[in-house]
Amino acid sequence: MAHAPAHEAPAIVSELAAMVTQDLAERISAMGLPPALEAATTYAVLSGGKRVRPVLSLLCCRGVGGDAAAALPAAAAVELVHCFSLIHDDLPALDDDQLRRGQPTLHVQAGEATAVLTGDLLLGAAFAAALDEAIVPQLRAPLAAELAAATTDMVIGQFHDTVGDLSPGDDPRSHVELIHSRKTGQLIRCACRMGAMLGGASEENLTAIDAYGVAVGLMFQVVDDLLDCGGDSRQVGKDVGKDHAAGKLTYPGVLGVEASRTAITDLHAAAEAAISTLGAGGDELRSVNDWMASRTA
Repeated sequence: MAHAPAHEAPAIVSELAAMVTQDLAERISAMGLPPALEAATTYAVLSGGKRVRPVLSLLCCRGVGGDAAAALPAAAAVELVHCFSLIHDDLPALDDDQLRRGQPTLHVQAGEATAVLTGDLLLGAAFAAALDEAIVPQLRAPLAAELAAATTDMVIGQFHDTVGDLSPGDDPRSHVELIHSRKTGQLIRCACRMGAMLGGASEENLTAIDAYGVAVGLMFQVVDDLLDCGGDSRQVGKDVGKDHAAGKLTYPGVLGVEASRTAITDLHAAAEAAISTLGAGGDELRSVNDWMASRTA
């Protein structure tokens, strides 16, 4: 199998991302929304993005022997939660960002009230997807529980990142790991677990996928931190340097650039080791792990 350079996404990522985007478009169309709200929702969900979380759901389903299409409801669910979080994080009361995915943020494009309500809508739609009638009944409640726990952790992580309220006695590295593992890592871990569950994973394989999700979830945010402190906003698709300017805890800010790169190497190795038991079934996950460790956008 031909491999793309590590810093470029493997071909399977764009292939599965297209499946997810089509599924999301159909879900939005089926909601019967007022035209302005449908336009805002379409803008927020379908205007680009790497689709890392939903693609991981599909790949983890395949990695344990399932059909990727079976995991589309989980993929939609995690991406809708992610899009909800981006809309609200970009608001003036939080990060006050003007650029997302190379375009004006939703509150800039459509107004703050529409942005808030669109985010609210997406959160409800995410749980509707997790309870999709295409999912076998015995898995619906467990999947919704996974999504609820990850969404709660994400919000707690964002609260610590934005408002603070961390124990003053803890060291900065513990703080930054706590924030990153919750605000970013838990939803990525959830995406992996939900996909594996829909692929009929054994307990052993679910444990492997869980460990993979923990490692790549934290690694994704460490890479984001490095891109924020040294990336190009035209490549990244959002303003860079804002986290440092806002005094937020980041890996480079706490550990330095070289130690952050070492952390990425260690997490990449942990993810690789986690899926060693999957054999050839983990090949696509390995290639995505390589890409996520070296991506430049």
